[in-house]
Amino acid sequence: MEYVGVGEEEVAAWEDWAGCGEAFGSGDGEWQLTVADVDGLMEVHKADFVILCIGRFSGVPNIPTFPVGKGPEVFDGKVIHSMEYSKMGGKNARDMIKDKHVTVIGYLRSAVDIANECANVNGTEKPCTMVVRTKSWIIPDYYAWGVHISNFYLTRFAELLIHKPGEGFLLNMLATVLTPLRLIFSKFVESYYSIAMRKHDMVPDHSFFEGLVACVAAIAPKDHYKNLEEGSIVLKKSKTFSFCEEGVHFEGECTPVKSDIVIFGTGFNGDQNIKDMFTSEYFQSIVVGSTSTTVPLYRECIHPKIPQLAVISYSESLTNIYTTELMSKWISHFMDGGFRLPSVREMQRDVLEWEKFMKRYSRDYFRRSCVGIVHIWHNDQLCQDMGCNPRRKKGFFSELFEPYGPCDYVNLQPK
Repeated sequence: MEYVGVGEEEVAAWEDWAGCGEAFGSGDGEWQLTVADVDGLMEVHKADFVILCIGRFSGVPNIPTFPVGKGPEVFDGKVIHSMEYSKMGGKNARDMIKDKHVTVIGYLRSAVDIANECANVNGTEKPCTMVVRTKSWIIPDYYAWGVHISNFYLTRFAELLIHKPGEGFLLNMLATVLTPLRLIFSKFVESYYSIAMRKHDMVPDHSFFEGLVACVAAIAPKDHYKNLEEGSIVLKKSKTFSFCEEGVHFEGECTPVKSDIVIFGTGFNGDQNIKDMFTSEYFQSIVVGSTSTTVPLYRECIHPKIPQLAVISYSESLTNIYTTELMSKWISHFMDGGFRLPSVREMQRDVLEWEKFMKRYSRDYFRRSCVGIVHIWHNDQLCQDMGCNPRRKKGFFSELFEPYGPCDYVNLQPK
């Protein structure tokens, strides 16, 4: 992608997004998209507005680096990433892992899913080894002591217990006063979920609330803890590991874990994936911010300094699909002339408020840009921009105490 018609220096100096705060700018600039088909045939397309929907969980796999002589090159077996595994399809994947010693690196969604598929195929005869570098809240269901956890985290009342981006003085004071109640909720939920985890020394160092706020908590596949109990999945907790000819070697252990296949369930390098879309070094340098900042997207959609472009689904939520749909409605309404964006400076100020929130609660995971725990607050902003009523429920108590979800935004129509 290349932005043409307006020089980069002029773009960088604009006080209003795209020069005027409107979707298609002044009409001087446009995007040129150079695409190639499978045979390498190149075509150039022109666009007045581009929406990037490439997400952050595809394209460029995130694979750890190793010292020379200790990486996959010395291993006699097969090494793949979860991306390759998923592309194989169910039958081919099962055939590949059948009767093999499989080691899975990681302990979040993809890694846990793959390990349990291996356990279901091979059982205890050839158990799957999981290399756990960081413990995560992998929970069996959404109920803690019989109460659905959405009642603790996905209501307007729950949002009153935390400091939100751009909140006023009264909400700030209320969140400070109610913080102990938030801690009580978290301890209540943890007391239930940690029962199964404690048996395997897998209770995370961070609280369940922090896991949710950073989107690093996940639902376990069926029978995950049963597979751990019976030994068809074996956990190896280690911050570091290396490859050897026979398999995977852990520091301080004499015998390596024998492996035929090693599968990296280590996620994706979404930042590089989105940078690679641009020819401009300037846009590459600003589009995802730096390692010390969050991804600088206003409303999690618009970069304040990149014109005629929107990004959908780069931030995370507890329910990505409906959050993405709301963002899509917001972008569509914006392109239809429904509203103008604030000045570049105002948008940057708003981005910083969200950054403070994410750094405050997400700790080392702030770059995941997860809006899950404040999804109502985020959706309210989108609704207000579109001229829609953000209050989606009937009655004061329902509005305050009932969990919000996709059904509350059915038939949402911008005005």
